[in-house]
Amino acid sequence: MTEPKKYVRWLGLVAVSLGVFMSLLDVTVVNVALPTIQRSFNASFDNLQWVINAYTMVYAVVLLLMSKLGDMYGRKRIFLLSMFIFTIASALDASANSMLMLNFFRGVQAIGGAGMMSLSMAITASTFQGKERGVAMGVLGSIIGVSTAMGPLIGGALVQVFSWRAIFFINIPVGIIAFIMTLVYVHEGKTWGSKGGIDWIGIILSGLTVFGIIFGLIQKESHTDWGWLDWRIAGYIIMAIFALILFILWERKTKAPMMDLNIFKHPTFTGAVIAAFMLGAGLYSFYAYLTILMQNYIGYSALQTGTRQLLISGFSLGLGPVAGILSNYIAKRWLIGGSLLVIAAGMLVLLLDIHVGMSFATFWPAFILIGVGGAIINPPMNSAAMDSVEPYQLGMASGILNVLRQFGVSFGVVLLGLRLTDGYRASLDGALPKLSMPSQVATGLHHALFEAGPFAGIDVLTSKAAKPFTKLPGFSQLQHDVIGAFNHGFGNVLYVSMGLLILGAIAAFVLIKEPNSNTDINHQ
Repeated sequence: MTEPKKYVRWLGLVAVSLGVFMSLLDVTVVNVALPTIQRSFNASFDNLQWVINAYTMVYAVVLLLMSKLGDMYGRKRIFLLSMFIFTIASALDASANSMLMLNFFRGVQAIGGAGMMSLSMAITASTFQGKERGVAMGVLGSIIGVSTAMGPLIGGALVQVFSWRAIFFINIPVGIIAFIMTLVYVHEGKTWGSKGGIDWIGIILSGLTVFGIIFGLIQKESHTDWGWLDWRIAGYIIMAIFALILFILWERKTKAPMMDLNIFKHPTFTGAVIAAFMLGAGLYSFYAYLTILMQNYIGYSALQTGTRQLLISGFSLGLGPVAGILSNYIAKRWLIGGSLLVIAAGMLVLLLDIHVGMSFATFWPAFILIGVGGAIINPPMNSAAMDSVEPYQLGMASGILNVLRQFGVSFGVVLLGLRLTDGYRASLDGALPKLSMPSQVATGLHHALFEAGPFAGIDVLTSKAAKPFTKLPGFSQLQHDVIGAFNHGFGNVLYVSMGLLILGAIAAFVLIKEPNSNTDINHQ
């Protein structure tokens, strides 16, 4: 099979990048729409979280399956099928008339998104060789960074000008254009045959692992009065641990594993996937809570929030391709580990200046550091993972890297939400008894604020039900305390995010080697 011409390869990369852009954009684009969706369906905090978790959990579970199908039946073919599913599901999301329907169709949408994402790096890595691969991975990495960080801007504009449904309708014309370009310009490449078929047992066990961990944490977050050893929490986590053990044992013995565990014998690949998980858990999940802070507690509109967060995403446009080129000359572990530390430094800057009444003047130095680190990390991380495995493992390597990154997002959304809620409630418990209000009123407000949770705590004080109490002497202090409670919880979020990012940096520094070392395979 002849190699595609140079201009065809780059147009193919544009087509693949459009698919990746849509796939990852929908992880974060809903963030700025959450308050609007909440009001539209009168949804609870728990239901609202599933708008994010339904997508990211299904996304993580099916990524490896889609990678396997691509290796078996052709990456281009499965990429096109995934794009079709994603586009149709986006139309169904936009037409949903209940939270149940929206969350269900978000799960269907995630199947298509996972297929596009899981196959994108494998298609790119098999299409480009040598230094061209580094540049192509840089472009794809910049798209990953831009799509994740630009969600709030694009979502904010669409929500403000149209409605929350527009964030899904916009995928339809983009999906049609990307489908046609993929059909025309993407090279089919080599298939690797069925090799025993699909590992359904592996898929079920991996799905139970992801679901058990995430749902167990969600249960704890939703029911703070339940202890960690409560069977309604511990039961799911124990199930996940047993499923993971069985998954490892099964994958080691089956003839056609969904995940070839030998791939983790490459220390560079292992370092890259650990870094990817920590990036998803420490940064990408953080965007949801940053958006809530800016919209609900500082008072920016959806569009104003997205515009200000452009200071983060804008760096990916310029630095992503540059990072891809630099990864050919600078050790990837320094680029990856250093980027994670720069992001952590940005969060530290933000942590040191959290206060009631803060504004964008507080954010911009932190946003620059987070934006620079986020722009640089993906290209070398993708290249490190792809360069460290055999050609026949590219599809699986791409799938595993993205599974860990997206599982990191799901894990991070819930873990950070748990820490946010703990800090919010602890702060309110300390502040509310000190208010000069009638005990019955204070008790009612305490219950309402806890029920609303940190996402909508401030909305309780601006609702019609709270109007009779606005003249009470302690009401203005109560508003100050609620904002302070969210800030306290947000500080917890920053501490956990920084810890995750630092762990990822350590893994990168220790495990990632250069391709010419005797531990990895040089594909250049």
